[in-house]
Amino acid sequence: MTDPIDPVTRFTKTDFVVRKERIQSVSKILFSLMVISMIIPLLAIIAYLFYHALPSLSWEFLVEVPKKGMSEGGIWPAFVGTLYLVLISLAIAAPIGVFAAIYLNEYARDNWFNRIINLAVINLAGVPSIVHALFGLGAFVYAAQFGYSIISASLTLAIMTLPVIIASTREALASVPMTFREACWNVGATRWQTIRAIVLPNSISGILTGIILQVSRAAGETAPIMFTGAVFYKAVSRGDLFPYQLNEQCMALSMHLYTVATQVPNVKESLPYATAVVLLCSVLFVNAGAIALRVWLRNHKKW
Repeated sequence: MTDPIDPVTRFTKTDFVVRKERIQSVSKILFSLMVISMIIPLLAIIAYLFYHALPSLSWEFLVEVPKKGMSEGGIWPAFVGTLYLVLISLAIAAPIGVFAAIYLNEYARDNWFNRIINLAVINLAGVPSIVHALFGLGAFVYAAQFGYSIISASLTLAIMTLPVIIASTREALASVPMTFREACWNVGATRWQTIRAIVLPNSISGILTGIILQVSRAAGETAPIMFTGAVFYKAVSRGDLFPYQLNEQCMALSMHLYTVATQVPNVKESLPYATAVVLLCSVLFVNAGAIALRVWLRNHKKW
């Protein structure tokens, strides 16, 4: 007759389990330190900007126009110009990027031509912004004869951000299970009906990710708009919501920040920091709204 196993001994951790738990604890600490090492510099930068920008931050600073050679006053023309550039480039890039991704993921066959297209999209995402600026200068300002204008700058930004939208949209479409498509095809639905009713609604949250990145990059770029449509100064009325025509040049926050920080003498010390804070907050506000919409859509998924 064998001796009964002691219940305490039965549930005692082995050396192997103890070693694995120790490794897991060390890994958690290392990963936590990595996260903290990314968050602390970001918070430090934001705190530094706000600290130096506080003397100039006000509602008047936002809606007032630059004065005394841009050494005083507000940033209204640059703020509205940035909205123009971002919204127009988004209206151009988002539909083209989404439909291109739908073709590449849902319709395109695996052949040499489509592989070249995929390679071109990947390579285009890595092209420096200054190269996009020179392309926009030659293609839109000179070849298309749009001149130095908002439409030239917006088209340049749209081409620059198009690969990000295509790539993120393709990933979102690919995340929808193939069984969803097969179920629709089995009941007689066409490919487009399946995409419109099943694939797109279940991938919209991922598509918004690419659009969020597009907005952030378009708002912060300087070189593409400097070569194609941005201007150092443009006289507009205080608080005017429609101060520009599409065939005119405009001011932009990124360009204005560079100008007042490097080109304008006797600028109030807090003025460039306040401009940077407005640009940062504008991007964060748009991103926060898109993220909230994405979370809401994700919570209302059918699967």
